Amino acid sequence: MSYFLVLLRNYFGERKAKIMDKFFKISEHGSTVKTEIIAGLTTFFAMAYIVFVNPNQVTGFTEGLGNIWNAVYVASILAATIGTLLMALYAKKPFAQACGMGLNSFFFVSFILPQVIAGGDCVQGYQAGLVIILISGIIFMVLSLTGARQYIAKAMPECLKKAIPAGIGLFIAFIGFQNVGIIQANPYTLTQFVDIHGAINGDGIMTVMPAILALVGFLIIVILQKLNVKGNVIIGILATSVIYYIVTGTVPSFDIGQIGQSFKDFTEVGVVGVFKASSWSHAFSAEFVGGVFSAIMYIITFCLVDMFDTIGTLYGTASQAGMLDENGDPEDLDKCMTCDSVATVAGAVLGTSTCTTFVESASGVAAGGRTGLTSLVVSICFFICLFLSPLASIVPSCATAPALVYVGVLMLGNFKKVDMSDIRSAAPAFLTLIMMPLSYSIANGIGIGSIAYTLITLFTGKFEKKDIMVAVIGVLFCLKFVFITM
Repeated sequence: MSYFLVLLRNYFGERKAKIMDKFFKISEHGSTVKTEIIAGLTTFFAMAYIVFVNPNQVTGFTEGLGNIWNAVYVASILAATIGTLLMALYAKKPFAQACGMGLNSFFFVSFILPQVIAGGDCVQGYQAGLVIILISGIIFMVLSLTGARQYIAKAMPECLKKAIPAGIGLFIAFIGFQNVGIIQANPYTLTQFVDIHGAINGDGIMTVMPAILALVGFLIIVILQKLNVKGNVIIGILATSVIYYIVTGTVPSFDIGQIGQSFKDFTEVGVVGVFKASSWSHAFSAEFVGGVFSAIMYIITFCLVDMFDTIGTLYGTASQAGMLDENGDPEDLDKCMTCDSVATVAGAVLGTSTCTTFVESASGVAAGGRTGLTSLVVSICFFICLFLSPLASIVPSCATAPALVYVGVLMLGNFKKVDMSDIRSAAPAFLTLIMMPLSYSIANGIGIGSIAYTLITLFTGKFEKKDIMVAVIGVLFCLKFVFITM
């Protein structure tokens, strides 16, 4: 870790630091180059898991799909690099982008799994799915460039705007708890706390050590924050990483033997996908997608989920960073959404599923990131992963999970701004809050909250002209829930 800090410090010399300060307005935002670099590293290590997780999700851990896995691996890194670089240089915000979790699994279930079951051509199913992603990305871009997308975001009622960051906080914390096994699956209660007693009397305490270390790491971050120690998040990540390697007696591995094959499959399977005439015909065929109606519903679903995942994340992280305007909307919302849409189009062309603004960006914000320099550092780290994949696995998940839980604590405070004395605000806000972690989807939380808000205002005679947009959002989500399983 210290090596990367020295490397970045040497690159960002004093003269260049002054240039960057002027370009990113670092001092104006009350930050420093050092703080932005640390924040960028914090965000990167919090979301670095996506480098390996995304190709696993897109292929569904299915054997025999190594060529697709390799293509998605390279495409995922390139898409994250491009999207985050755009966020750094165009929007100049500390938000990182990568392939969305949930959307990648939905991609597998929709386009690859049917071919696996039927014994069909999985590569053609994969490439047909890329066409669907490309079309949805182009729609994102049109909505963003015309201003329609940010209009939709700003039309959200105040109770939902305030509940969204808190809901994302719970969602981020749940991801952190789940990633290291602090919260485990249970056949009777769905979830349970890590079974330390069972591990001691079974496979051994080391099987639950990541969960224990994650809890220790969380306490380190919180205690350092209480003591007003700057860089408490990155210090907590580093400390937990060191403890992990000492306790487990392991060292990071550096196997780079598959890099050449990854690039070969990327050029032969991934990046060529949307340029094939057969991919476009398959994208609307009954054999690969289920027909024209199914293709349209898939496009609408990817549009909805990506749009509201991004809207939710931007409201959440911007609120945490103090980057909201006088109306309570994120600054430069139009630029951020344009970056998101371009990243999705680029991802589809390169060969991966929908890109979106990552909720883990909040960890970098919590570490002090306030400008695009944070995102620039993240994009550089992603690019390095393209040639040195083990970089992404240096920091174990038990070290990054505490940062996610800590961010959840900070973001949950936004819920206190909801008017709980008015049930018309309280009920939709609560549904938005609770459905994000329970349904494992930011978009679902927003959709269910929108439906509840519309029905409550309608049947209590409080529906106004300004509520039309949230009603449209509610109707679209109703269609998604009825016609698409996700």
